[in-house]
Amino acid sequence: HTLLLMLALCRRLPVVHNAMKEGWWLLDRSQQMGTQLKNKTLGIIGLGRVGREVTQRSAAFGMDVLAYDPYVAEEQINNLKVTLVSQKELLARSDIISLHLPLTPTTENFFNADLIAQTKPGVRLINAAAGRVWDENAVADALKSGHVAGIGVDVFAQEPPYNSPLVGLDNVVHTPHIGDNTAEATQDISIQIVQQVLDALRGTDYRNAVNMPILPGMQFADLRPILMLGEIVGRLQHAISPGPIQRVAVETRGDDMDGMVKPLTVAILKGVLAPVLSQPVSYINAPVLADERGIEVTQTKGLRAANYTNLLSCQVTWEDGTEIVISGTLLDKQEPHIVQIDQYPINFVPKGRLLIMGSHDKPGVIGRVGTLLASNGINIASWYTGRAAPGGHTLTVLSLDEALPDPLMADLKQLDFVRHAVQVEL
Repeated sequence: HTLLLMLALCRRLPVVHNAMKEGWWLLDRSQQMGTQLKNKTLGIIGLGRVGREVTQRSAAFGMDVLAYDPYVAEEQINNLKVTLVSQKELLARSDIISLHLPLTPTTENFFNADLIAQTKPGVRLINAAAGRVWDENAVADALKSGHVAGIGVDVFAQEPPYNSPLVGLDNVVHTPHIGDNTAEATQDISIQIVQQVLDALRGTDYRNAVNMPILPGMQFADLRPILMLGEIVGRLQHAISPGPIQRVAVETRGDDMDGMVKPLTVAILKGVLAPVLSQPVSYINAPVLADERGIEVTQTKGLRAANYTNLLSCQVTWEDGTEIVISGTLLDKQEPHIVQIDQYPINFVPKGRLLIMGSHDKPGVIGRVGTLLASNGINIASWYTGRAAPGGHTLTVLSLDEALPDPLMADLKQLDFVRHAVQVEL
């Protein structure tokens, strides 16, 4: 629809259509003179889903496309024939400017008289996004003065636009908010809604969920590894907790975790609650379920955390007042690693069947545990041990090919050097 408005405006379609409808064939072709899109510079303000679609289609007309969007980085547009520029440069260079902004408190009346004054004389403006992202009076004044050569508009500040200053002006192509009014769009929206609900119920994607704690512009697929790290930290906190958890405190560190504390906290709560509740726990309802169970949730600073550039740390407080910190990070921004459990530095990939065992730091631990498991046909895939100090206590995480049956778990706990042991499957 954006391109429809652009083409109709540049080729003066309403004027020549109405002239023929009224019986006029204009012999003076100069009165019908339009302009082509080829070699014109199009400025896209807002490079979201629709803005990107317009970019691709405009390139097919031979247009040079500029875009301004402070939430989009260069690496996100590798497959688009578009140049990211500053707002000032876009306004100064564009022959046609198309707005593709969502209406928010910060974008209302965004395109105002000050910005219009920075555009080149004879610019054409298109708005099929939201009527209140530009100042209609300022646009009308610029059109009357000749600074703006024409506008194409599908959306209005008030709808129906009984008092809009844009309706009825020359060089305006206006339509009654019909950009998405096609048979195909109606069917596609229905299918997309059903697919999004199914994906959310299955936990595979939460795109477009208004109450999902995700930063604007972030895709769920990009956020998934970080959320999985949070869930794993929560699962481990639940596994080693001897009783009800009363408080969850979360700290993030590093550029990769910047601004992630809210979604990470929700992920941790999901990991803590999912193993103990019969009802499904999701990124949507986890905070509500935690509040219903009296779990205090806070953001904190200064935890006794491992020394990593990018780190998620979670401290839980048990019913008896005991506090435990678990910290994790992402390798190559994809693979979760747990790098600290309480005072024990450690580094393991948290997946599969894990045996978490606290013991005294003394010779023979590895041999006796290995012999016990081997004699019962249990294979150890990996062994990680961290200790607070030589000769003190250690914490060991074993990755196993299969879980220990209850009798064998009881035998393990009876070994004189074992302080505690618990199994968890991730």
